[in-house]
Amino acid sequence: MSEKMKLSLKVNGESRTVDVWPMARLLDVLREDLGLTGTKEGCGEGECGACSVILDGKLVNSCLVPAVQAEGAELRTIEGVASDEQLHSVQDAFLQCGGAQCGICTPGMVMAAVDLLRRCPHPDEAQIRMAWRGTSAAARATGRSWIPWPRPRNGPF
Repeated sequence: MSEKMKLSLKVNGESRTVDVWPMARLLDVLREDLGLTGTKEGCGEGECGACSVILDGKLVNSCLVPAVQAEGAELRTIEGVASDEQLHSVQDAFLQCGGAQCGICTPGMVMAAVDLLRRCPHPDEAQIRMAWRGTSAAARATGRSWIPWPRPRNGPF
């Protein structure tokens, strides 16, 4: 039987070290070992995007990432999107426009939008559709073929 390994990484700007099983998923380490339960499990197969996090500047499905692959990495979860008591403009837009669904897929949708806006501050509809292509849980849960991009009238982006 294998033994646990030490995993050191920076999560939401804070250095963290945790003992993990060699084949543990990053999603499980976040939720169970680090207590960051904002990242959700939807499908467990990398299809829905509910478990999306930003790992070393890249949006990934944490249900598919072996935790040991995050050794020395910088990780941003939904808990690290807001700054102190100030919501990120994407989170604020979701609240203003009723963009939240049941709550399972919303964190992944927010992470995908935050990642897109970091890479492309003024995306067009095609770029938005491409960025949200992995957040299909929302479409299945609501029966929609696509969840509209929340844009408040005097929006922050």
